[in-house]
Amino acid sequence: MAGALLLGGLLTLAYAPFDHWWLTWLCLISFILLLAKSPVQQAFKLSFAFGLGWFGAGISWVHVSIADYGGLPLIGSIGLMLVLCAYLALYPACVFYTLKKYFDIKLWPLALPLLWLMAEALRGWLLTGFPWLSLGYSQLLSPLSGWFAVIGEFGVSALLILGCAALACSLLHRQWLSGVLVVTVLGLSGVVLNQINWVKPTQQQVNVAMVQGNIQQALRWVPEQDLPTMQTYQTLTAAHWGADIFIWPEAAIPKLEPLALDYLADLDQQMVQHQAGLITGIVNYNFENQQAFNNLLALGLKGHTQLKSDNSTAQQGQYHYFHANRYAKHHLLPIGEFIPFEDWIRGLAPIFDLPMSSFSRGDYQQANLQVKGWYFAPAICFEIAFPAQIAANLQPHTNFIITVSNDAWFGHSHGPAQHLQIAQTRAKEFGLPVLRATNNGITAFIDHLGNIQSRLPQFEAAVLQDNIAIVGGYTPYRQFADWPMWLLTLISFGVASRLRNKHI
Repeated sequence: MAGALLLGGLLTLAYAPFDHWWLTWLCLISFILLLAKSPVQQAFKLSFAFGLGWFGAGISWVHVSIADYGGLPLIGSIGLMLVLCAYLALYPACVFYTLKKYFDIKLWPLALPLLWLMAEALRGWLLTGFPWLSLGYSQLLSPLSGWFAVIGEFGVSALLILGCAALACSLLHRQWLSGVLVVTVLGLSGVVLNQINWVKPTQQQVNVAMVQGNIQQALRWVPEQDLPTMQTYQTLTAAHWGADIFIWPEAAIPKLEPLALDYLADLDQQMVQHQAGLITGIVNYNFENQQAFNNLLALGLKGHTQLKSDNSTAQQGQYHYFHANRYAKHHLLPIGEFIPFEDWIRGLAPIFDLPMSSFSRGDYQQANLQVKGWYFAPAICFEIAFPAQIAANLQPHTNFIITVSNDAWFGHSHGPAQHLQIAQTRAKEFGLPVLRATNNGITAFIDHLGNIQSRLPQFEAAVLQDNIAIVGGYTPYRQFADWPMWLLTLISFGVASRLRNKHI
């Protein structure tokens, strides 16, 4: 059990900020060998230990927010963390137990990819979903990276699990050549695919400035800090007039929207005067029906130009309360933005009564934000971890993916780096630049290939300004999503099942 726990824990080093992608291969192959040599009665416990190590080390940053802002004693925060990790560990435990019990080791490379994808799909959906640390993310810098634009992170996870199972089984049967051949083909094909320009930059560029306010989490919802926070963002913005578009992070404006109407109208006017547009996070609260939404608003210029009949710049902005050029977060974070079984557990502990923890959901599919003639497909915080939701909001006219977040919850942990890696993966999958604005880091421009074009240091109040190219074209993944991998793994599983039945 200790060996499985250790192998799972080592997987953390394969993800950002460590990026030792080869460790995923080493850990998975070693675990599959360990599983193969163990009795079936041990399979579930062994796999559960592997999953507990994987998630226990990988999402240890969750403990930071629980301990620092949840108001629980250390034993309570550790207990909640263990409950979450134990829940997540059930998925690989069920997969490997099923594999061990029902399939001969020689059939594992054929059967495992579908079982794995089914478990990962369920993990990304059940209880609103938590698809963090999916295996494919660890391969962003590996030879498999060329596959992201073709089959997405979901598909890369399947190829990875296939390659590891094939190599492990070939080693068990001392037929290592076949396993090496499979892994070599996967790696070389990924390298070749990485040379294909599915999407190409055009001559058009947009100058974008993203503002990182670096507001301490403990001060974000303190009423006395509302004005200083808003002044911080205005002051940082004013030093960069000349940019086409400004982006402020999630809930950058700490006042509820109905209470900030004068501030928003003034901001809207400033943007028009400087021929710019702004996207900012804010919470909208309807006092009549008591619904709250985690929103992104577009202010300033909506089209490329706004001219009067005498060709002078129009002085009328677009903003009015509840105007349509906005986005409401759909995928809410459990505990942080909504409380499961609220009637039962609200009030049991401070963590279940955090500020802004009763949001209403926006629609799954919403119109792009339009700013100065450009179109942005939005994702707030961990929505960027759901590629199907991103795909649902991509339109033929979409120019950018924008994701805003407040990772101040996670302090100096590796959580923000993993979050950035997920955003890079979305850029590579869909072939679109991703603009990531955060409160305290990691704020970054990501190009259409998933590379970080420029970024700000964490824990600094600063502005990141850069020219972002408009791109043309579609990646295969943007066109076909996950369907090809579902079909291929289903066929592979069918073959494994048929071969298994022949030997029963």
